[in-house]
Amino acid sequence: MTLIPGTIQKLKLAREVSPYGYFLTDGESEVLMHYTEIVGHRPKVGEEYDVFIFFDSEDRIAATMKTPLIMLGEVARLAIADIHPRIGAFLEMGLGRQLLLPLSEQPELKELRPKRGDEVHVILAQDKIGRLVAKVAFEEELSELAFRAPSSWHNTWVEGWVTKTLKIGSFIMIDGGVLGFGAYGFIPAEDRTRLLRLGERVRARVTFVREDGRVNLSMNQRKEVGRLEDSDRILAFLRERPGGAMPYSDETQADTIKQKFGISKGAFKRAIGKLMREGIVTQEGSWTKLNPEHQAGTDAAEASEVAVDEQVGSQEKE
Repeated sequence: MTLIPGTIQKLKLAREVSPYGYFLTDGESEVLMHYTEIVGHRPKVGEEYDVFIFFDSEDRIAATMKTPLIMLGEVARLAIADIHPRIGAFLEMGLGRQLLLPLSEQPELKELRPKRGDEVHVILAQDKIGRLVAKVAFEEELSELAFRAPSSWHNTWVEGWVTKTLKIGSFIMIDGGVLGFGAYGFIPAEDRTRLLRLGERVRARVTFVREDGRVNLSMNQRKEVGRLEDSDRILAFLRERPGGAMPYSDETQADTIKQKFGISKGAFKRAIGKLMREGIVTQEGSWTKLNPEHQAGTDAAEASEVAVDEQVGSQEKE
């Protein structure tokens, strides 16, 4: 037998060497288990114990009775405990020490990289010299562990973690709770409200349950609900504008709409269309304006501001 880092092996306790700890053996090789790695009762020489093999902080092979959150070749979701800008992210693996997720495993764009507290689905692997490292788990590994989403999920809100982000959209492993590992989903780019980073926990609505058990997701409300919220937001914005007018309309570029209101151009047009049908606003070229009968609040606010300014000016003269 060989001592394989990342695995649990049954080894015989050969001897105690104070002040270091215990040496265990597989009959060919020995490995040190420090006193701090003992769990439960004091071990006895000659007895066999199940221990996890790893590399210590000085890259020496070592053993522990502690149970890791992940083993060699397995997939697990681990929390980001710390970040090193030039090396990568360090994951909590349940041993009182951390596992490196190298920078090479993370997205090139800095804003898409995980932050402290995010949780990333990874595979425990070995680097070229046998040290344990984390590699990001992708669709081929995660799909084997995912369960089929039930049709009852349609139009419900779920939460999960981002496993990969592309220009076309973001892949999500939905929280499985007591049901298991999770269900696999995808948020198309047009249904994201912003860019999503690896390992970020997001909340999204199930828009479609596919035959293969995967789901399409959206971070937006249903159109009829979103239209009400968006129209209220635009109306409030107009009422704060001088003369109840804004230089945004159906002709405005989508990027400008997204930046100003945080919604897609399609959602903007639906909201404006609702306000126009209700006779609240009109459009003139690139401008959207409140109709006169809906400007009372705006005019009153402006009149109040003028009155305050005049009062302040009078007091200053005195």
